[in-house]
Amino acid sequence: MNAMQVKIEEAKAKGKVGLIPFLPAGFPDREQFWKELAELDAAGASVIEIGMPFSDPVADGPVVEKASLKCLADGINLTWILTELKKRKGQFKAALLLMGYLNPVYQYGLDKFGKDCAEAGVSGLIIADMPLEESGFVKNAIEPHNVALVPLIGLNTTKERMKLYADGAQGFCYFVSVLGTTGQRESLPARIKEKLAEAKEVFDIPIALGFGIKHPDQLAEFEGLMDAAVFGSALISHIQSGNSSASFMEPWK
Repeated sequence: MNAMQVKIEEAKAKGKVGLIPFLPAGFPDREQFWKELAELDAAGASVIEIGMPFSDPVADGPVVEKASLKCLADGINLTWILTELKKRKGQFKAALLLMGYLNPVYQYGLDKFGKDCAEAGVSGLIIADMPLEESGFVKNAIEPHNVALVPLIGLNTTKERMKLYADGAQGFCYFVSVLGTTGQRESLPARIKEKLAEAKEVFDIPIALGFGIKHPDQLAEFEGLMDAAVFGSALISHIQSGNSSASFMEPWK
């Protein structure tokens, strides 16, 4: 069982939703980033999602995009991320996940990427701009290193297509709550319940709800339909306002 699934299942066994905070690598700066990760880990994150900054982040809303582009301007790249994670391997209780886009991973070299992820303690990968039909060569390169390619599904994913994503899926399934980019939202689409129910029927790994998650109160109506929550924009805004990751996590515990 992939480490991400293990950690989410551990939270579920305690009657809790698995917490998956997202921060772009190097945000708000190189040194503070690691302090924020340590706080998120100590506060009970099941999985920590680390963004790989990219110049054309098509799935990201304005908050994440601005933060990621700043990190990119500061010289953050995949080599820095994996090198620094290797130095800290074993320091995090949470499973680690990298999220980004295909170009940097492809340019890095898929076989080298899988090997370096394993050496850095990374358990999963999300490629936001890669459809199922084009994902085989990435999965084949990283799965031998116990790095899972996390499937992304959403409101427009049919049950039949969910089954294709579910075939051999590991870690967890990421359910995108909106037909749009990341960002904080006051309310979520009504159809989410119906589609989450379908996903729970199809997948035998945990379901994580993300995009638009601002506060734990938003999750109450989806109890029993999802196992974990992903949040990024709200956390980034919280830190930008001079607050700590630890104080952000407090209401979610």
